[in-house]
Amino acid sequence: MSLSFIRCFFVFICGVVGYYIGIILHEPLLGAQYGLVCSLILILIEKLLSKVSVRGLSSLVFGLLLGVLMAKLISNILRILPLGEFVLSISEIVLTLIFSYLGAVMALRGKDEFNIVIPYMRFKRQNSYEGLTLLDTSAIIDGRVKDIYRTKFLSGRLAVPDFVLQELQRISDSEDDLKRQRGRRGLELLREMQEDKNIDIAIHNEENLVADEGVDIQLVHVAKLLDARVCTTDFNLASVASFQGVDVLNINELANVMKPIVFVGEKLHLKLMKKGKEPHQAVAYLDDGTMVVVSEAADAIGSEKGILVTSVLQNPSGKMVFGKISE
Repeated sequence: MSLSFIRCFFVFICGVVGYYIGIILHEPLLGAQYGLVCSLILILIEKLLSKVSVRGLSSLVFGLLLGVLMAKLISNILRILPLGEFVLSISEIVLTLIFSYLGAVMALRGKDEFNIVIPYMRFKRQNSYEGLTLLDTSAIIDGRVKDIYRTKFLSGRLAVPDFVLQELQRISDSEDDLKRQRGRRGLELLREMQEDKNIDIAIHNEENLVADEGVDIQLVHVAKLLDARVCTTDFNLASVASFQGVDVLNINELANVMKPIVFVGEKLHLKLMKKGKEPHQAVAYLDDGTMVVVSEAADAIGSEKGILVTSVLQNPSGKMVFGKISE
């Protein structure tokens, strides 16, 4: 049954009802005309409301109910006073109109705070934690989030906002070969995660976002709206999200924490791979990829040596180990 048929049927019914009401008032044709006009006005209002979201509509209904309830309470209080029935009736109508209007306006302005209809809402115990985690473009392209989720270090539902998916599509269509390869790898990872029955992941469509805002700003806005976490490898996005009170899961920080701890004074046996920044330096690598800068070892490049750790430098981008050839 099409929408046009329902509208035509509604107009017909309104015309018939108006006709019979007109018979009672001895004006059947005028009643039918009023019925048709009212039906057309309602259809026009329905078309104007077609762009209203379910969240906005539910917030509006909540605001109207709250307004009616407040008007009813105040009207009951006024009935205690020695006022006439006419005054009480008028005051009840006026209060209902005022509070219904105020409730509807306040609900629409603060519909994000009402959160009447929120995807992924679950009933849970107060002491349990099941969070929604939003994936950004960098985390998807990085690819490690799939294995992290399988190991249960990351729990709950994963969600990919639609604007992040659109950014991935733009990257996969880029003229730059490297960007195109990274974008396609991200899309392929999403497909694999959706097919994996052990991974709970979905595409999230969010309304009421400003199109001119960047992807990072939109992601932080959605995370605050859904009370969700953000999973990323972008240091700048992690900083902005943390500043605005959003929990951040930085995969790079997790990788740095999981690296083996190297102590000052520890002896390592590594192969010197290449020259360092200084002429006398050589560079070696631990099994996890951590760079080890060895002083006074340029002549030993290509050979395996015992290295004594002299200092360890930790920075946001990773860890660097400094040492010298052990005697």
